Amino acid sequence: MPPATGAIRTLGPDPQTAPVVLHPGDAIPASRRVLYVLLLGALTALGPFTIDLYLPAFPLLESAFQTSSAAIQLTLTGTMIGFALGQLVVGPLSDTLGRRVPLLAATVLHVLASAAAALAPDLLLLGVARVAMGFGAAAGAVVAMAIVRDLFGGKRLVVMLSRLALVTGLAPVVAPLIGSALLRVMPWEGIFVVLAGYGAVMLVLALFGIPETLPPARRRDRGASTVWQRYRSVLSDRVYLGVLVIGGMTFSGLFSYLSASPFLFQQTHGFDELQYGLLFAVNSVGIVIGTQTAARLATRFGPQWVLAWSTAVLLLAAAAIIVCDQLGLGLWGTAIPLWVFIAACGFTFPCAQVLALDRHGRAAGTAASLLGAANFGIAGIVSPLVGWIAGSTGITGTTMASVMAGCAVVGVLALWFIVRPRTVGMLNP
Repeated sequence: MPPATGAIRTLGPDPQTAPVVLHPGDAIPASRRVLYVLLLGALTALGPFTIDLYLPAFPLLESAFQTSSAAIQLTLTGTMIGFALGQLVVGPLSDTLGRRVPLLAATVLHVLASAAAALAPDLLLLGVARVAMGFGAAAGAVVAMAIVRDLFGGKRLVVMLSRLALVTGLAPVVAPLIGSALLRVMPWEGIFVVLAGYGAVMLVLALFGIPETLPPARRRDRGASTVWQRYRSVLSDRVYLGVLVIGGMTFSGLFSYLSASPFLFQQTHGFDELQYGLLFAVNSVGIVIGTQTAARLATRFGPQWVLAWSTAVLLLAAAAIIVCDQLGLGLWGTAIPLWVFIAACGFTFPCAQVLALDRHGRAAGTAASLLGAANFGIAGIVSPLVGWIAGSTGITGTTMASVMAGCAVVGVLALWFIVRPRTVGMLNP
């Protein structure tokens, strides 16, 4: 049995005489930590790429299936709801069965569903395949975060999660850029073939490159032996509930932009696929700056105080888009405050993950699954509001930013009235 502090002995020729460390990851060499970051980051990216790689093809899908933009957006909603449900299933299973088995099974589902999407003869079957793709891609995101929490804690957890948060925030922005490039050399069906190949590669890498980080003894911790007990322990935490709302609202704001951007920039502003992709490349710089700066600030000042600033900036940037659009400032009046909004998302994501997971090491899979499900599930419901508000008049900067601003308001209220930063302690070293 591990000591009451949670410290364990590192593995070696004689575990009884090996040095005691607080977290298993403390004994992992730096080079192997880099390998874990790359592999787990690629697994985490499978979800956002599954969701966003086909965004530039929205106008093509609208034409191919002779339907409306709102109907095409529903396939995005279905993918995100499938992704959310998948995390709710895979997370608790990974706490019960270990990390590897649910990961491998769900990734197989992703590969098969991606192939079905490429062959879909109508919009209904494409939508069903997209839901299954989202469900299958969910394992990578939730298991990656759970593995990091299995191995690390305290300030090192902040650093590792900031690397995954970089992928989580950057992948949705980069994916349309790659999708735009793919559409220049292949039809829209090819995007789903590429996703099937991506899933197959991750299946092989997970099979041979990811060890089991949750030994059987830790799957039977007292007070967290059943799925219900794990959910109850996590959902009874006020701070965790507040973080769920903040994460869900931030993702909703980001995906409101992502779902509206093909129509706003390609149709309203006349961008071609290359220009549309370059816009995402520039915005990706904001995500990189935000996530990596947040890691340093969170270890020094606390993630709750970084969130206090980043959620306020989200609201101000969204409001600036509305004002600039109403003043007729054109493309730059939308693009500049939009970059600021995306950078603020980068500051928010890792801090929300740290506050959620650092408090629930014994139910890391469940905690990660609920966080991911809230992020993508709420975003899947909220992001289509942009098209609904726009109606037949077309999507503008104001309609897009109105949803983004509403999400930011809810996030600010959740931080100050549910999380209450002054009641949250600083991270352990």
